[in-house]
Amino acid sequence: MSAPHLMSTEPQKTSRAGRDLPAAIGIGVSLGAGIIAVLVFEPRIWYAVVSVALAIATWEISQRLRDGGIGIALWPLLIGGQAIIWSGWPWGTTGILVAAVTTVLVSMVWKLLAQGLSAAPEDYLRGLAVTVLVMAWLPVLGAFGALIVTESDGAARVATLVVVVVCSDVGGYAAGVLFGKHPMAPAISPKKSWEGLVGSLLVGTIGAVCCALFLLDAHWWVGAILGPVLVICATLGDLVESQVKRDLGIKDMGTLLPGHGGIMDRLDSLLPSAFVVWGVLTALL
Repeated sequence: MSAPHLMSTEPQKTSRAGRDLPAAIGIGVSLGAGIIAVLVFEPRIWYAVVSVALAIATWEISQRLRDGGIGIALWPLLIGGQAIIWSGWPWGTTGILVAAVTTVLVSMVWKLLAQGLSAAPEDYLRGLAVTVLVMAWLPVLGAFGALIVTESDGAARVATLVVVVVCSDVGGYAAGVLFGKHPMAPAISPKKSWEGLVGSLLVGTIGAVCCALFLLDAHWWVGAILGPVLVICATLGDLVESQVKRDLGIKDMGTLLPGHGGIMDRLDSLLPSAFVVWGVLTALL
């Protein structure tokens, strides 16, 4: 979800992001309105929103990995992922940890039995390692995004997460289009620029300070700390997914959201950012 930090020299296509911009804006506004409605009227539904989104994203990435010749323990990951997310509601971080370890153990046995006890191992180690990576990347990080809402001001914390990441996107896009000349990571994401990162840091930090003052009823310096950390984390999360997609030779993880790609393509920066919001706000508030 992180802003593309677009280079101003990029040739014009459907948009400077190479996407159907009207469709992307429409989908983005619809998703944002849905999240606002959940947080305003019934914040506990946030758990269901996270669990459904993560299940779809897990399915998307499993299909792309399969196309790339990597077989993961999909059903243990899907079922265990739901256990990881929902265990945080009654048992907090302990529930998340226990469910995650259980998912790893079940995946080890699942991959072993799937190949047959008498058969020679075929890519067992790589498949299992990627299964654990996907588990840590999606349901574990997502569980902390869900856990945020259980705090007394949980709706405000979730809103802060979304607002700061969106501010980072908008600032990065605008600065990249207007001023972007120096590529940040040309081998991974050629459209990202250092100028776009500066725009993300500026607008994202302003958004975080405003959230601290008006949503969290906290000191301004809480936002001043959260903003830059969250922007950098979101940008790196986006680069990580871009690297995975380049390794697999694909553009998007899915096609469910016109103008955006798949659900996973919208969660790339939100997932690590959710953990950062949980950690920073737990420490400072």
